[in-house]
Amino acid sequence: MRRPLLWVPLAGFGVLLLIVAVGLFRPADRAVHSTLIDRPLPDFGLKPIVPGKPGLSKDDFTGQPRLLNVFASWCVPCIAEAPQLLALKRAGIPIEAIAIRDTGTDVQAFLRRNGDPYDRIGDDPASATQLALGSSGVPETFLVDAKGVIRRQYIGDIRADQVAGIVAAVEAAR
Repeated sequence: MRRPLLWVPLAGFGVLLLIVAVGLFRPADRAVHSTLIDRPLPDFGLKPIVPGKPGLSKDDFTGQPRLLNVFASWCVPCIAEAPQLLALKRAGIPIEAIAIRDTGTDVQAFLRRNGDPYDRIGDDPASATQLALGSSGVPETFLVDAKGVIRRQYIGDIRADQVAGIVAAVEAAR
């Protein structure tokens, strides 16, 4: 009776080893899935941060699909994604922005250096709207359809190889 019990620890170790092996060889889903996808934008109203550009509110997201970019002038990845946002703007996609914990002069300098793809830029000094969107960092971009419903979320800087897919996603949201 005692001899079979001697094999229990070895069997337990074998099961543990099998679980680890499966975890190592099965690719993990590293995508962040937002809980706001297919939900309306939260209510917000942000004052303008840059002279000559209007602020931003939930009511601005009607009529046609558009992108909502959460950025900051102090954000290095935001600089990296600037050429892609300009390419999306040239493709006819409206882009609105929320500036996080920033100043008007810094945002103006950022736009002068990197280009300005934005129709409106709202000032979110305490990140309240950013958090209401479920955004935890910069940059992040949301695809919002003509009814103000969030359809996609792009976390991190938009890369050149994503531009065609984003254009197609905006077209599909029309």
